[in-house]
Amino acid sequence: MSQIKYIFLALFSLGLVIIAVILQQVGYQGISFLPCPLCILQRIGYLGIAIFCFLAASFNPLRKLFHAMAALSAAYGLSVAGRQVWLLSHPETSCGIDPLEIWINQFQLVQGLPWLFKADGICSAKLPAILGLQLPEWSLLWFTFFLLVLAVTFFKKLPK
Repeated sequence: MSQIKYIFLALFSLGLVIIAVILQQVGYQGISFLPCPLCILQRIGYLGIAIFCFLAASFNPLRKLFHAMAALSAAYGLSVAGRQVWLLSHPETSCGIDPLEIWINQFQLVQGLPWLFKADGICSAKLPAILGLQLPEWSLLWFTFFLLVLAVTFFKKLPK
């Protein structure tokens, strides 16, 4: 995959995190989208994709390694988003405050960047749909996109 494609994937992934932060801070249809623990873990997946794609674009000798790490970040995010979509369709399995929230909110990174990493929401909360899909469903869709692109392009010959 070319350097410009890695940069595009990285910027697109960062753009999705920015959209999530905007929905958290500004809201949609008058409702603030407070991130739950699974939302925060998905943000980490998107940031992983972005970081590893930027590294793949920057360091040609280690491009395959960073490409694989970006694909693993996408697979990780896909599994977390899949779990949250499952929780949305089975709200009775949620007990309200997730113990994962307490664990996530104790990290130093959360203390330094609470607007990005602090978990305040409930994972099974039904929020307004955006273009017909809940936010975790959109996330599942985008992680699938990233994983497919990264998996298909992994075995292609590197450009010189």
